[in-house]
Amino acid sequence: MSRRLELLRLVLRRLARPRMARVATPAEARRQFRRGARLFAAPPFLLHQTAGAPLHRITAGPVSEAAVILWFHGGAYMVGGPETHAAMLGRLSRLSRLAVVAVDYAKAPEHPAPAAFEEARAAHAALMDQGWQPSQIVLGGDSAGGGLALALLADLCARDLQPACCIAFSPWTDMTLSGASLRTNAARDPLLPVSRIEEARAYVLGALAPDDPRISPLHAQFHAPPPVLIQVGSDEILLDDSRRMAERLRAAGGEVTLEEWPRAPHVWQMFDGWIPEARAALKIAAGFAARHAGTPIASR
Repeated sequence: MSRRLELLRLVLRRLARPRMARVATPAEARRQFRRGARLFAAPPFLLHQTAGAPLHRITAGPVSEAAVILWFHGGAYMVGGPETHAAMLGRLSRLSRLAVVAVDYAKAPEHPAPAAFEEARAAHAALMDQGWQPSQIVLGGDSAGGGLALALLADLCARDLQPACCIAFSPWTDMTLSGASLRTNAARDPLLPVSRIEEARAYVLGALAPDDPRISPLHAQFHAPPPVLIQVGSDEILLDDSRRMAERLRAAGGEVTLEEWPRAPHVWQMFDGWIPEARAALKIAAGFAARHAGTPIASR
């Protein structure tokens, strides 16, 4: 655990978390997130292109065309987009030598569930229409996007379209809010205020039940799942969403790598260039993606 990580925790606790606790509307939260994303350090040669709405292609240097990463961004299903995550995804592309296709899916509350899930499904279908085989596609996502990637994974497995693998950073997997860490880590989480999570859920759910697998992959069925990597911080309120998700996938016969990073904040990978733990986690994720996609990896 680095001194930079401890400093980041202090900044998040004193500045970011209070703002998240008092932000009044989803529109204001979007503006704040866009402003904050300017602080994320972009890798050299970052290239962000629209690949046909809502798909965005993000690379940072040469990439193999033998496989692709399909990524769903976080932001509680309400904020964020490929532009706010481009720095992190560019670094993931640079490290894995794979292009990242990020999906600018419809946001709540204007477009509640299952809108994001249906767009995730359509994005995967669009890649297949372009000629990608299921085994050439790596699924990935962070926070709500991690839950979305896992929900799509269950759907693809049910249709025998298993991807090469799946990567989830701090995924939100359970809209029933039954994880014990929502209580036990409420005071320790340096970023997410647990006081707002029921409000966020109300914006997102729409007409779906909280345990609907399209929004709560913890309650999904997984048929022959591919390898899955989950990275989560030890102090996160969503820690148990990751732990129980790993247990569910293993019960379905899946190979799961669950990494609990001491004191790392929610989706700390976004802080690449600021804390060494971000680069270290992204290197692991990149290696995981390249290995299971069967592509060579860069030593960068």
